[in-house]
Amino acid sequence: MVTQRQRVLVTGAAGRIGRALRTRLARPGRTLRLLDVAETAPAGPGEDVEVVRASFTDPDAIRAACRGADAVLHLGGEAGEASWERVREANIDGTAHLLEAARAQGVPRVVLASSLHAAGFRSREEAAAAPGGLLAAGSAPRPDTYYGASKAALEALGALYHHRFGMDVSCLRIGAFRPAPLAPEDLAGWLSPDDAARLVEACLRARPAGFRVLWGISRNTRRWWSLAEGEAIGYHPRDDAEDHLPALLASGAFTPDDLDPAAPRNSRVGGAFCTRPLGGAGRG
Repeated sequence: MVTQRQRVLVTGAAGRIGRALRTRLARPGRTLRLLDVAETAPAGPGEDVEVVRASFTDPDAIRAACRGADAVLHLGGEAGEASWERVREANIDGTAHLLEAARAQGVPRVVLASSLHAAGFRSREEAAAAPGGLLAAGSAPRPDTYYGASKAALEALGALYHHRFGMDVSCLRIGAFRPAPLAPEDLAGWLSPDDAARLVEACLRARPAGFRVLWGISRNTRRWWSLAEGEAIGYHPRDDAEDHLPALLASGAFTPDDLDPAAPRNSRVGGAFCTRPLGGAGRG
């Protein structure tokens, strides 16, 4: 019996998340087609990769890159707050080009990197009033920045391509993605690299085809956002930001007073982004 090889196109493959997920998504029977405008490393041990030096904002290039793909993991884009022109071109227009190329080439499944900043002004107060005291992953957008607004538009485009064309679309409202939490608000919204890979794998396996918005966070003790939607498709995170708390306190990164749930940076999904100037610099 011949097993069909799975080909997954990864945009933004040379970026921070793309580099971290690359080895974690490599497995027998899967080819990762790695697309970025920046240089991408060639295949390493145990990897089957195809490197494409191109921009997903180029309609012809992304159409060619989607040819023969079974799924797309769309990580490319402006990764933090910037001018409206920059976030619009990369995160809205670029996502539109990506989805149209996937549709034209018959790609049945797309995973879109959204951000918690699409719902940045959602609050702990709302979560407390919700079932189980947790904020649903599909909460309507309430962006905190131009960047957050662009990610809300990305989600809307994903919904359009699911409902109009039947494409399976998962939008991941990614939290504080890094090897370990750094800031007080990370104790609720941290996403470990290993859990990020688990979340993507769950999206690549999800059945039946649907449209879903999921929180991209780990199983953090202090989280106030729901993991039920991810668990419904098989996402079972294992890491917890709380495990890093003793070291953070010992290092002086912050104090116990900084953990007050009522503090502005801890009481809204977007944390400090909710008070940043529009168009200013800042990572997502």
